[in-house]
Amino acid sequence: MQTAFLKLVATDIQKRFGNDLSEIAIVFNNKRPITYLKKHLSEVYGQAIWSPQFFTIQEFFRRSTDDTEASPLTQFFHLFNIHNELLVIEGKQPETLEEFYPIAEIILSDFGQLDYDLVPIEQIYLELYDNTKIDIAFQHLTQEQQEFIRQFWQSFSIAGHSGVQERFLQLWKRLPVLYSRFKEKLKAEGQTNYPTIYRDLAEGKATYQQFASSYQHILFVGFNALNKVEAKLFRQWQEEGRALFYFDADAYYLEDTMQEAGLFIRRNIFQTGLVNALGDSPNIIGNRTSTVNLYASTGKISQTKLLHDILEQHKNMEQTSAILLADENLLVPLLQSLPDVKPNITTGYPLTQSPIYGLLDLWMEVHLEISQFKRRKLSYQIIETFINHPLSMVSLADKLQIQKEIADKQLFEITLEELHFKSSLPQFFVPIENSAHLVPALILLVDDLLHSISSQDRIRQIDNNLLIETKKTLNQLLLGFETVAPLSISFQIGLIKKAIAPINSAIEGDPLEGIQIMGLLESRCLNFDNIYILGANEGILPKTSNSPTFIPNSLRSAYGLPILENQNALSAYLFYRHFQYSEGIHIFYNGLVDESSTGEESRFIKQLEFESKFQFDRKVQQQPIQFADKAQEIVIQKRGEIWKKMYEDFIVNQKKISATALTTYLQSPLQFFLKHIANIKEPPSLSQEFEMNKLGTVIHNVMEDIFLPFKGKQEFTPTRILRGQIDRIEAYVTREIGIQYQIEIKEEKDLNSLQRIMLKIACEYVKMYLEYDIDNYKSFRIIELENDTDYILPFPLQINGEEHQVSLYGIIDRVDEVVTHDDRIISRIVDYKTGGDSILFKEIDQVFAPNTENKAMVQTLFYAYVFEQKTGRKQLEPHLYVARKMREEGTLFSGKEGILTDEFLAFQKENFIKFLRAYPTRDL
Repeated sequence: MQTAFLKLVATDIQKRFGNDLSEIAIVFNNKRPITYLKKHLSEVYGQAIWSPQFFTIQEFFRRSTDDTEASPLTQFFHLFNIHNELLVIEGKQPETLEEFYPIAEIILSDFGQLDYDLVPIEQIYLELYDNTKIDIAFQHLTQEQQEFIRQFWQSFSIAGHSGVQERFLQLWKRLPVLYSRFKEKLKAEGQTNYPTIYRDLAEGKATYQQFASSYQHILFVGFNALNKVEAKLFRQWQEEGRALFYFDADAYYLEDTMQEAGLFIRRNIFQTGLVNALGDSPNIIGNRTSTVNLYASTGKISQTKLLHDILEQHKNMEQTSAILLADENLLVPLLQSLPDVKPNITTGYPLTQSPIYGLLDLWMEVHLEISQFKRRKLSYQIIETFINHPLSMVSLADKLQIQKEIADKQLFEITLEELHFKSSLPQFFVPIENSAHLVPALILLVDDLLHSISSQDRIRQIDNNLLIETKKTLNQLLLGFETVAPLSISFQIGLIKKAIAPINSAIEGDPLEGIQIMGLLESRCLNFDNIYILGANEGILPKTSNSPTFIPNSLRSAYGLPILENQNALSAYLFYRHFQYSEGIHIFYNGLVDESSTGEESRFIKQLEFESKFQFDRKVQQQPIQFADKAQEIVIQKRGEIWKKMYEDFIVNQKKISATALTTYLQSPLQFFLKHIANIKEPPSLSQEFEMNKLGTVIHNVMEDIFLPFKGKQEFTPTRILRGQIDRIEAYVTREIGIQYQIEIKEEKDLNSLQRIMLKIACEYVKMYLEYDIDNYKSFRIIELENDTDYILPFPLQINGEEHQVSLYGIIDRVDEVVTHDDRIISRIVDYKTGGDSILFKEIDQVFAPNTENKAMVQTLFYAYVFEQKTGRKQLEPHLYVARKMREEGTLFSGKEGILTDEFLAFQKENFIKFLRAYPTRDL
């Protein structure tokens, strides 16, 4: 690696100042480089010295005043109150906090930017108010600057002002007064903010205007983009012989005016007149020919998975390494993907990506429903999210009980009165009657979480820090809310989310050891042997949008305020400077095109690839493709403990084998093992689509209700009598749905939306079954109906040369005799189906086989065999009532060989018995 920038700075400091650095201040843009410069100074000096004083630029300027810093929320409430005072003076109605909040953030941001760049406040806002003042107000501006302003107003004032435009014109006229009174309010309260500190210093109004004179020399290290206050003070201190500047730059982009990465340092040197203490910048990038590794991942998160594998290959290397997040939203996926390394993270772990925020956000969602809209029911998703959240600490027994009740009753909404479970957050679902109590209630929730975390064996410091910072912010909000009229709960929730969103907790390790993780902006001044840049997509690097502002680009350009091109130049510099020093350069981007990504790498990469001598090694992530012939089937061998368990269950204890269990085995022996041998049950669940088995149960029971009065009668009953049942179908189905979901239903309106859909479908299916019988038969006699107790049949099997018996078990839906219109009497076994089953099959051999092509036929033959063996009745025809198809296809099974009746049926029944004896024992 080239000699690191801070090592060069340390060497120059020793040459210039010797061993006594006690009267020297060294100033950086951020804290991170301070530790590294201290390390390099210790290496360069190799002995004890009088240390210099280290500051960030804000800490350094902060020494010019004793005023306390006003928090963003405090500034917001000051601004709100002053604005309403001005409206009253103008004879207008005061605005509510809800009305003012959306523009307050923009106003404060604009005020700050105008201060940093020393823009005349009244002048710029008057220009916004009235374009007719251009010639008078801007006589001192160049022709080009005046043209910028004229272009703006030509586009704005085409045909007079709409109501909204008029409102903004009045606001812009008011803003200079608002600005001055806002500053007066801060001063009166003994408060300040950084824009005020900066402007006061530049204009000679600071309390300690000469604070810099207490240092013999001030060294400004690694600065790039300067605002006008910094440029003015830096130049002044340089002229006084007090300031030195160390610029980290490369001739590759500094001397080429087409390179945006050098924009600000060129401006610092050639326009502001600052001198680089390190002399002329070398052309390092232009002469390098090393390899840059470029990785296109198949998704945003996949970048972190790729990085894991690469870090595994390099983790034993004795070199410095850093992961730079161009997209800082990748922090949490990155932490979840890191191999066994020691990370030091200065970006901070964001509250918004922590489990804590998930719970706070859920609480706000709950109270929007139960406190704002006064609803007394919550969706089951909210309840399940809460009980499954690790911080709610609901017991496993309570979780399982709640999930079972929701699934059994299919509760899509749950009343507050039904919520009976213990939690570490007992007030979570208690409605807030007064909107003024919202923030205190949320503070109480945070206290409960702090208490819950502190009671655990291992205190989670990151969670603790996040909660403490959240509580501080909420207390500030509470103080502000006390000064304004009552606010709606929905608005307070919106403001709370905005206020707590920036909170984060540092995850600190050793800043000089292990792998360093930071944003690109934090990497200023720092150099590493290996860098890994994540999220290097166009649209992210550089960003394609600026912060919201009321000052249009035309005026921003005229006054020299930052515009989007400035942001691009800063991003380019932060990216390019790592190509000066690092040997191992690895860049990752999302190569997948989706709604949030173009799938393209940053244009900075394309520029370097085209213009520089670096060799770009492109790698595209490929997802592994598995082909069916290579997929390995999971096989559970029927031996050892498995066979012992099967023998115990099915032979010794005669555990019953149903038709469903048989077809499960045919379709998937593994699934049969899990369900019927390992006894692993599916967890209870609630579907947004009603369960087909629940629909089937409803239909079976309704059909039983309809035919039960006819069971056991010796004489045949005319099918026309069933027409009288059609009008009663809806009542039957409604009552049965209530039974299935364990709810009292008096009429259709008591059903939820999915239950109403089930009602309509079930009614249509039952009606179809009845109409089929009416149309195709003259009369009927019911022999058996929904019998689930009497049909257990011992069935002999040969296992390892020995005969054993298992128990077959059939639930007989319906056995009847019907008289056709040509006076034939047919004995039938009827099976109702509500799914996509079919009576059609191709080859009978494919029916009696693994992965059977007609599961319904196997099941119906199974029922027929059990019934015939138990009752002695023969020649039962298997009929399948598939509501979707029976009108077109009928109910009798048929295939190439013919329809399953008479001799063909008798022959296939024998084949089925042979198959039933042979297949399940084939591996024994």
